[in-house]
Amino acid sequence: MPDYSSLFTDKPVVESTSRRDAQTVSPYQILFVDDEPNVLNALRRVFRQENYKILTAENGNEALDILKNNNIQLMISDFMMPGMNGAELLTRAKSLYPEMIRIMLTGHANTEAVMAAIKEGAVYKFILKPWNDDDLRVTVGLALEQYDLIRKNKELQKQNALKAKEIQSLTRLKVTNRSQLPIMLNKRQLLNDKQVQELYKQQQIKKEPVIKQILQRQWVDEKIIRKILVKEMMIEEVDLKEFQVDPAIAALLPASFCNMHWILPIKLTDRHLTLAMADPMDTGLLDDLRFVTGLEIQTVVANIAELQDKIKQVYCDQDVSFTELETFVSSSDPYEGIEIIIEEDDDLSIEELLLGTDEPPAIRLVNAIMLEAVRLGASDIHIHPRSKNVVVRYRIDGVLVDKIQVPHNLHMALVSRIKVMAELDITERRRPQDGRITVKTPMRVLDLRLSTLPTINGEKVVMRLLDRNSSVYRLDELGLSSVNLAKLSNVITKPQGIILTTGPTGSGKTTTLYSLLQHEATSEKNYVTIEDPVEYYLDTAGQVMIKEKIGLDFATVLRAILRQDPDVILLGEIRDYETAEVAFHAALTGHLVYSTLHTNSAVATVSRLFDLGLKPYVVASALQAIISQRLVRKICNHCKHEIKAEEDILYKLGEVFNAQETKFYKGTGCAKCNNSGYSGRAALYEILIPSEKMIHLIAAGATVLEMVDQAADEHLVTLVDDAREKVDQGITTGEEVLRVLGSQVIC
Repeated sequence: MPDYSSLFTDKPVVESTSRRDAQTVSPYQILFVDDEPNVLNALRRVFRQENYKILTAENGNEALDILKNNNIQLMISDFMMPGMNGAELLTRAKSLYPEMIRIMLTGHANTEAVMAAIKEGAVYKFILKPWNDDDLRVTVGLALEQYDLIRKNKELQKQNALKAKEIQSLTRLKVTNRSQLPIMLNKRQLLNDKQVQELYKQQQIKKEPVIKQILQRQWVDEKIIRKILVKEMMIEEVDLKEFQVDPAIAALLPASFCNMHWILPIKLTDRHLTLAMADPMDTGLLDDLRFVTGLEIQTVVANIAELQDKIKQVYCDQDVSFTELETFVSSSDPYEGIEIIIEEDDDLSIEELLLGTDEPPAIRLVNAIMLEAVRLGASDIHIHPRSKNVVVRYRIDGVLVDKIQVPHNLHMALVSRIKVMAELDITERRRPQDGRITVKTPMRVLDLRLSTLPTINGEKVVMRLLDRNSSVYRLDELGLSSVNLAKLSNVITKPQGIILTTGPTGSGKTTTLYSLLQHEATSEKNYVTIEDPVEYYLDTAGQVMIKEKIGLDFATVLRAILRQDPDVILLGEIRDYETAEVAFHAALTGHLVYSTLHTNSAVATVSRLFDLGLKPYVVASALQAIISQRLVRKICNHCKHEIKAEEDILYKLGEVFNAQETKFYKGTGCAKCNNSGYSGRAALYEILIPSEKMIHLIAAGATVLEMVDQAADEHLVTLVDDAREKVDQGITTGEEVLRVLGSQVIC
């Protein structure tokens, strides 16, 4: 009897009279490589109940010999081994057996060597010793699943290639010889009997439309043919320049078919498809199209040159070769390197979840875009549709860089794939949407904040990348000057009050707050953070993520947290009066509160708090410090050299730079910095610790000008002052200061 289990598994159906006669599936072969016999024995014990064939090797050369003589599906190798280390072994194994899944298992490793192996695609997973047996079994199971998926994907690609050739052959055979054009021209004595016979004979040999043959032989001029069709056959002539062809209508017919027959679908009204043709008298072709599309065909005639141009314009993206894109999508690593994590159990049907995601090119492209962002250290991904193509741009060190060009015909599938990952409505393309995605790459887990925006060229998508594995900087690693470091070290020891960091989006405010939060953190205090989303992960703190769509906003969570007996609270952002009131109330009732605001300077923060509706005396009583900051790109240390500043740059930098002798440096560009001259970023700081006079001015509701004058009298180190010091130290350039802070000349 047939084995019906094949309907639910990948096993083939086997006809047999008993189970004993059924074919058995050969087990997976796994190779363990480690120079310690005890480790190999432990690995064997982990998988003793699994249906795997286990092979072992104690060094790299022995492993390569085993690989040569066996069909290994997965290899797990240690890093520290005599002779050939694990990274070298896995790299060689990848070049020899690219389909095999490769895992590195190690307790201590050379980070550079391991990262190099990962970037080369030699390592699928990186697991630390001592391992958890259950986790290791699950990882191996998933890896073998990936092996099967990749193998099946390659088989499908081969089948698709064969099918494409078959379709192409069928398309050529489908060209009919039922065009009435030669007969019509013969009746008007424009073609003789011999020419008509030659046309039909050649049409059978070359499989080309007869109008192409007529024009190639220059037997009849195109204008004459078109004039007869319009005036005598009463076929409407159209100017294709006036038509904007909808991509959905163009998708009814493939580009190759339109190019072959000189036809183009231009309009769809109810069940009637308007088709621009060079030869509207090809009745055989029209019958075939009616059958294939299920639509009524209305023919119009058009200038052939315009028709070819329009076909090229409508289907241009399918004919362009995007070399860089092919490099990303063609490799297997982007496909296997991303795993989507769906965090919320929303009531979504499987059809909704999978809609628009069944196209491997879109899936592979999204994965490749994300992995490339991780590789380049980008903070944001911009998917920007333009008139001719879609550009993927990465914000690297605060500056946007065009990296990948995507054909327009992939744009809709690309956006739909991202929306499904973020659980957004893929049918809504006219309104902006916001969401978040959590993805896991081979080395880290990333949170992506997603925003879509409808533009005239299609939906634009921007994603902010937040790395869960990123470590918090120590206070002395933030790049603070000795004066500012002393100020902050003193103020964060206070038991209560509020400390604010200010600046535009992406200026490093949250990074600074986490450094302050972790500085001298002890188990004797209760730390709580409220963020949207969580940017750094701390085991010592209770972290809450805002979810406004279910009513979990900053003010609501902050009120709840005050009943959790907190000592230190980190509030992601003060956006409105309600949040500001609760935060300052908490600061006045014995809690130390850290938060952020969007303002241009430290003094302007006080004015912003007044605008939110806070009472001046409340601000004066609770405020402990205001940190205004910006991020500038650092000069690459490998190509840095001293230069003479240009007069125009000096003039725009203002009096602070001109009043003192400042040394200027610049990076010429090298391989280490991708020829940009910059590598990494540094922060500029302006730290205001309110003095007694300043507190008095704040309580009295003084103007910004009065507070600025008081800060100047107290020799406040401004952002420009800190920038001049960092330029003089060779950390950044004058041009970078101008880019971030703007011209300091007051007209």
